[in-house]
Amino acid sequence: GFLYLANVDAFATLSCNRSGFGITKLQAQNDEDFSLRNVAASAALACSLFFGSMDPALADGQTKDFKLPPIDFKDTGRCTFSGSAMGQANAARDKLYDLRMCEMSGKDASGFDLSGVIMSKTDVSSTKFIESQFSKGYLHDSDFSGADFTNAIVDRASFFGSKLRGTIFTNAVLTGTSFEGADVENADFTDAYLGDFDIKNLCKNPTLKGENPVTGADTLLSVGCGGFKR
Repeated sequence: GFLYLANVDAFATLSCNRSGFGITKLQAQNDEDFSLRNVAASAALACSLFFGSMDPALADGQTKDFKLPPIDFKDTGRCTFSGSAMGQANAARDKLYDLRMCEMSGKDASGFDLSGVIMSKTDVSSTKFIESQFSKGYLHDSDFSGADFTNAIVDRASFFGSKLRGTIFTNAVLTGTSFEGADVENADFTDAYLGDFDIKNLCKNPTLKGENPVTGADTLLSVGCGGFKR
């Protein structure tokens, strides 16, 4: 189906179905009138709310028989941040975006569309991902400690086995994303967009405790686990 979002100076047409969303038309008088990030966030939330009542979303990284190809270590430019086109927010790319076993800590990837990225044993600790996109990201066994995902879109991704100590997810879209087996101690989820199913699973994580060293937010309270049993 299609979703129409509008304000006085701009409107966008987005495709929306059970597998995700994509921007097919965008009109605005100037960049200040309309934020692409707001469009994408609204689309992700609308799709999740509309289809979320059917079945809980599963990240691509949660597929049990998911097999990855060998790492191309001959590609010397492989370990760099590069974004796909905005209309490819459903993780469509010309080739595999492989950042496995890359050392990329302390960098600034704010605003990048990293949808469909594959990370395994990747070090992106203390990296800025402000307003970035990680739709359908395979983010396993990697180090995201101290990373900043403020206002980012991280829907239908999987952080299985990853280290997220002190990570900031303030106002991030996390619908359908799995934190199973991840270390989220001292992380901050304040005002993050999480569905009831997502919150229920996250609240079961035994590492959900502590206080974020940057924002001072209580990790457990920032998720809103009050109504869920651990």
